[in-house]
Amino acid sequence: MEKFHNRKNRIALFFLSLWMTNHMAFGLPPEWSKDAIWYQIFPERFNNGDRSNDPTKETLLGTWPFEPVKSWKISPWKSDWYKMQPWESANGMGFYYNAQRRRYGGDIQGILNKLDYLKKIGITAIYLNPIFESPSLHKYGATMFHHIDNNFGPDPRGDEKIWRNEDPSSPKTWQWTSADKLFLKLIKECHRRNIKIIIDGVFNHVGINFWALQKAKVQGPSSKYADWFDITEWDDPNTPEDEFKYKGWAGFKGLPVFKHGKTGPMAAVKEHFRSVIKRWMDPNADGDPSDGIDGWRLDVAAEVPIGFWKEFRHWTKSINPNAYLTGEIWWKDYKNNELKNAKSWLVGDTFDAVMNYRFADTAYQFFNQSNDPLSPSAFTQEMYQIHKDYGYDVCLGLQNLLGSHDTQRLASMIKNPEHRLDHGANLKQNRGYSINPVNPENQRKLMQIVAFQFFSPGAPFIYYGDEVGMWGADDPDCRKPMIWPEINHENEIATPFGEPRQNENRVEQNVNLLEFYTQLCLIRKKFIALRRGDFKVILMDNKKRLIAFKRTYKNSVCVAIFNASNITVKMPILGKDLNFSMGSEKTTLNKLSNHGFALFIN
Repeated sequence: MEKFHNRKNRIALFFLSLWMTNHMAFGLPPEWSKDAIWYQIFPERFNNGDRSNDPTKETLLGTWPFEPVKSWKISPWKSDWYKMQPWESANGMGFYYNAQRRRYGGDIQGILNKLDYLKKIGITAIYLNPIFESPSLHKYGATMFHHIDNNFGPDPRGDEKIWRNEDPSSPKTWQWTSADKLFLKLIKECHRRNIKIIIDGVFNHVGINFWALQKAKVQGPSSKYADWFDITEWDDPNTPEDEFKYKGWAGFKGLPVFKHGKTGPMAAVKEHFRSVIKRWMDPNADGDPSDGIDGWRLDVAAEVPIGFWKEFRHWTKSINPNAYLTGEIWWKDYKNNELKNAKSWLVGDTFDAVMNYRFADTAYQFFNQSNDPLSPSAFTQEMYQIHKDYGYDVCLGLQNLLGSHDTQRLASMIKNPEHRLDHGANLKQNRGYSINPVNPENQRKLMQIVAFQFFSPGAPFIYYGDEVGMWGADDPDCRKPMIWPEINHENEIATPFGEPRQNENRVEQNVNLLEFYTQLCLIRKKFIALRRGDFKVILMDNKKRLIAFKRTYKNSVCVAIFNASNITVKMPILGKDLNFSMGSEKTTLNKLSNHGFALFIN
């Protein structure tokens, strides 16, 4: 009888495990993602919390520009962005060359020091651009995945000693460096404040210093790492030249790609990735993921076979069923402004979400575009189409961004309404692009589109500095050091091409805008209809460029209205038993200001 019961228990456990596996692999996004208010941090440019770990010129080896570094110094956080530093002027190269060599010293301690700032705003989830060891400023070319960049931690030289005593191919030998431990502290401090944290997973390509690529180069075609990468030519040891060649992402030598089959990289590479995932999602390997990261943002996801991401989902959800996976899915046809439809990745077996560039592009076309803007009816159609393509419940957890490290800044997008998202904002190709902060009229438009972001289905997503009005053209200008009130920032006088500006730009936090973001975060948290409610457009006026929608969740009702025109209009009657909650400047119960908005609640 005891054997019989044991057998029954084993069978029950077997079927339970099957159910759990299926539940984890197929399903809706984690519930917490619907309540998230995201904040993206570009670590090297967010805050320098420890000057003792600042990069040196030796730490730049292995990333573009590849020429030897002669003179170099850490860039002053407060300096005029376009002003050439003495070491930059000495090398005879221009701004855009030198911008890739700049380092400002942002680090993990800097993020820790500003967690209370983020908490005060109302942030509930953080996305970090890559933090793994890499010589580049952006860290998208990793040297290894199992260690945090040593210049992000308190003891760079000590961390290097630890690396040398490890076998990077054997997780059993991996130790915890000072940078690793500080990052684990960051996770703990985030969780203590009820803030989720996800990190950038770059599993398509690495840097030229990546340990396996270097081993393959030294060991030759017989190396067990030879098939990890798309190596097109091996070095001939009998010649002085280095003939070693490989395929790089977008043809770029500095970012070697992993070799992909139908289901992604080879088995050994996947196993290495899986070990990396386990390390950061359950650091002490005790089966409790609460001390690990809460998910991954997955870089250039469309360039990796989807079969790999299905496996990736299974690996992560088996560790933490509430982990959040979001993919970078965006341009299908850049020249013709066509964005990818990400629905293939959002059917429940791959990603929980994507960075919702379709949302950003559609919003800009309606609220900001000066050339042939979307009408309210066309705008409504586009928004409904996104909900239809992805499924409404999935849309509630999407990252609704208005800009990122790969686009022009929100403030600059508003300042340059003739341009689409990620287009025409590179100063090298378009010297006429405005690199000035927004004026009061432009700020009203900016606040309007941000209000739409916070009132719409999906999780609002703030790129660091947008909340204080930072401005900048496309990369690298969208990656300026964060503006902090305790730093006496120099006014912007210089330009990237040497000629002075007609007017100086004062560099300081826009306190009014910061308060506005804080208010929006509070309102979104207060009213569940803004987080979980349905979405119904109740007013479309193509002539007046008015649009209003209703969000309803059980007994909670919110109605938002927007005036995308240049003319103040009479406030429409939107329904009974609605109370005015907040609105744009000069908006009242009776009138809706130009480029204004209002939110009503029951």
